[in-house]
Amino acid sequence: MSEKYGICPMPQRAPQADDEVMKTRTEITADRERAAGRSNHDVVIVGARCAGASTAMLLARQGLDVLVVDRADLPSDTLSTHGIARGGVVQLARWGLLDEVLATEAPKIQTVTFHVGDEPPLVKTVKNRAGIDHLVAPRRYVLDHILLEAARRAGATVQTGVMVKDVTRDASGRVNGVQLRDRDGRDQELGARFVVGADGVWSRIARAVGARAIDERPAVGAMHYTYAKGLGAIGSEFHASERGFTGIFPTNDEEANLWICVPADRALRGAGPRSDALIDLLGTIAPSLAERARTATITAPVRTAIRYPNHVREAGGAGWALVGDAAEHRDPITGHGITDAFRDAELLARHLGPAMRGEVREEHAVAAYDNERVRALQPIFDLTCKLAAFPPLAEFNELQRELSLLLELEAEWLASMPPIPTSGDRAAA
Repeated sequence: MSEKYGICPMPQRAPQADDEVMKTRTEITADRERAAGRSNHDVVIVGARCAGASTAMLLARQGLDVLVVDRADLPSDTLSTHGIARGGVVQLARWGLLDEVLATEAPKIQTVTFHVGDEPPLVKTVKNRAGIDHLVAPRRYVLDHILLEAARRAGATVQTGVMVKDVTRDASGRVNGVQLRDRDGRDQELGARFVVGADGVWSRIARAVGARAIDERPAVGAMHYTYAKGLGAIGSEFHASERGFTGIFPTNDEEANLWICVPADRALRGAGPRSDALIDLLGTIAPSLAERARTATITAPVRTAIRYPNHVREAGGAGWALVGDAAEHRDPITGHGITDAFRDAELLARHLGPAMRGEVREEHAVAAYDNERVRALQPIFDLTCKLAAFPPLAEFNELQRELSLLLELEAEWLASMPPIPTSGDRAAA
C-alpha cells in the first residue's frame, strides 16, 4: 500500500540492532540524569498522608514504580477530627486494612446519638450496610502510618523531610517531575512519567500546575477541637443548636475527640487558657456536654481552623493530577475529608494504572478521573456548604437527615466497585 501512494517504506533493521540502539539511548539518558542528581519513577506523589499514601498503595499494587515524598517526619499528627464516614470504612475494608486499624484499639463506634436543641436525644445503632456495621475514628498518626506501611509493602518508596519547590516540565509544557529541597538545603530533581499532588488544602503542586477552581463558595465556618479522657463516650455524639454544632468521637488511648463547629464570627480569638474558653463556648451549644467536659481531663491543646476554603479544583492535566484536600476542600462540619481522600485515591488509581501500562490514552484517563470524582463529590459538597452557613435549627436538622442518606448511598457505591487488579492478578491471567 505504501508503494501505491508513492511512499518509500522504511528500511528494516534487525530487532537485535533496535534493542541495542534503544539500550544505548536509555543508558545515556540515565547517566545524564544521575549526573544531574535526577532519578526517574513512574509516579511521584507529593504528600504521604491519607490521600497520598492510599494512592501510592493502589498504584504500587499494580506494579508501578511509585515514590512518595513529604516534608513532615511521619508518623505524626495533623489537623483533623478524623471521624471516618461509612464510605471511608468501606474503603479500608476493601483494601484489607480495617483489621489493622481496629488492632490499634481504635474503638468500634456502633452507636450515634443526636441531640437537637431541647428535644430528647435520638440514639441510632450503626446498622450493617455496604458490609460495614460500625464506624471508627483512629488518630491520624495511627491511620496515616498504617496506610503508608501498606504502600511500602506494595512496593512504593517513601522519602520524608523534603520540601517540594516546584514541578518540572518538558519542552511541550508537560509536567515530568518535581524539584525538591532537603533540610540541609540540598536540591534534587525527581523525574516522573506522572506527578500526583496530595499535599493538602494549600497544595504547592496545585499552585505550580495552575489548577483553577471550578467551584468556589464562601468560607464562613470555624472549627475547634481537643482531646479528653473521662467524657463517658460510648459512641459518637452530635449536639446541634442555633449557630452551633458540636460532638465527640471515641478514639485511641481511651480518649475522645471533642470538637465544635460554629460560624466564623463565633470563633475563639486571642491567647489565654484555650481549653477553658473552649468549654465556655461548648456550654452555649450543649450545656450537658460542657458539664461532662469540665470534669474530664483535657489531654491536648486546642486546635483551630477558621474560614478554611470551600472549593473544588480541576484535578488533572498533562502529566499531573490532584487528590484529597489538594483537589477539593470543604468545611469540616460534615467530617468527610478522609472519605474524600480515599475516594480520590481509588478513582485515580483505577484510571491512571491502565494509562501507565499503555492500555488507554493518558489524557482520556485523567479526564475520566476528574469527571467521575466531580460527579461523586458534588452532592455532599453542596450540602456541606449549606450546613456551614448555619441556617435555622429546623433546616439544619433536615440537612443532617439528607446528609445521612447521602453517606449511605456513597458507601453502597464504593462497596460496589470491583477490586483494582494487581500486578499478580494480571500475571496469573
